[in-house]
Amino acid sequence: MQLAMHMVTIEDLMPREHFLRKLEAALDLSFVYEETALLYSKKYGRPAIDPVVIVKYLLVDFLYGIPSERQIERRVQTDIALRWYLGLDLFDRVPDHSTVSQLRRRKPSFRKVFRRLFEEVVGQCIEKGLVSGRVVGADSTHVRANASRASEELVEVAEETGVYWERLDDYEEEGLEELERRTGKRRKKRTKQLKRDNRRSHKRVSRTDPESGHLKRPGKPEGPHYLAHQAVNSDYGIIVGQTVTAGDVNDSVPFLGLIEHIHENVVPIQAAAADAAYDFPLAHRALGELGIGFFVRPQKTAARVSVQFTRDDFCRDENRDVYLCPIGKELCLRRLARSASGLFWEYQADKRDCALCPLREKCLRESDKRGARKVSVSYFAADRQRNPERRSSPEYREALKLRQVWCEGAFSAQKREHNLARVLRRGIEAAGDHCLLSAPSRFMRKIVCRLWLNEVSRQ
Repeated sequence: MQLAMHMVTIEDLMPREHFLRKLEAALDLSFVYEETALLYSKKYGRPAIDPVVIVKYLLVDFLYGIPSERQIERRVQTDIALRWYLGLDLFDRVPDHSTVSQLRRRKPSFRKVFRRLFEEVVGQCIEKGLVSGRVVGADSTHVRANASRASEELVEVAEETGVYWERLDDYEEEGLEELERRTGKRRKKRTKQLKRDNRRSHKRVSRTDPESGHLKRPGKPEGPHYLAHQAVNSDYGIIVGQTVTAGDVNDSVPFLGLIEHIHENVVPIQAAAADAAYDFPLAHRALGELGIGFFVRPQKTAARVSVQFTRDDFCRDENRDVYLCPIGKELCLRRLARSASGLFWEYQADKRDCALCPLREKCLRESDKRGARKVSVSYFAADRQRNPERRSSPEYREALKLRQVWCEGAFSAQKREHNLARVLRRGIEAAGDHCLLSAPSRFMRKIVCRLWLNEVSRQ
């Protein structure tokens, strides 16, 4: 019996056309050394695992949809291609899963690498012409937290004003100055809102992962979840912005901050598209000031079903700045009101006119203690009116169609192939890391394919 001896290296065993070869050529990870320089000592301790190897270790997790770091370790031990990508020889020891896990837990500053990785990949997409900013769609999806409904309890918490309220402060001050010009009256700022800020409410909080939120929406699973908010460019479905909130946070809360960040720091946005959950008045004004067109499905509003006369029955007299009721009585501007949905000009009729009106039963509810009819008009009505004007245009239909295709398609692919369905670690920062790794994994193959096609065409 004769035995043949062959000199074989891992380079010989790695297929020339393998995806990971193309990825290695396309994605430069040298920035990892810059971001992690302060985490390593050159004088003390045992030799550390190369930080680039750790990043690749985690990246493989999301590229191939491997659900845990323990399973990555097992996969790398037997997969030649993964060994080659991590820079391991045939007989090199695979980094232990606990080492990687402990690094992520004990070194919070390592998280900067994940954000930088996302930005680097998006930057390459821009360089290769995969992102234009023509239409950017926004949407969110639920990501199951590592906690059960049994761990939830009802607790009393203070209601947070949130970013939305903070943004309204500037516009309220602007509106109060306009109110003074139009009526000669001015009230103290935020007198009612200060009382509202001290309110407390009850909410379901998980003892296991208190930073998650109780999700309860029609057609969605109920329980502790996070929400992954993404902005997707419509050209090739590239995710250009991403953030994470608790599951009980409204979609509108991070929307403006996300869009503004992309517009100012990533790529100039020409138009943003969203579903009805994002149709809130402030968005129309804020995006308009940035020169961004806003294509959004209109949000359904509840009408005053208990009375016959609605706001549409009241005519606007622009010259006198009043509204006229069905019998011709004036409703004058009284104040600038503030609610959970925004700022409103409030017009009110004279109580004496309403008391003697023969149509009072058709205009006021029996339980209405105000004694006079009011008409509220959004402070941002002029800005919001642009959206209905756009709805008949082909651009409106195209933008919403692209948003549906790319945003919902991205979420579907990420949950199916890139570990977005569930977060295994706890805390909102860990959830943010998870989603930041899932997002570039979704479109990294597109970068590789574009680079490879360019090389083939040059040959």
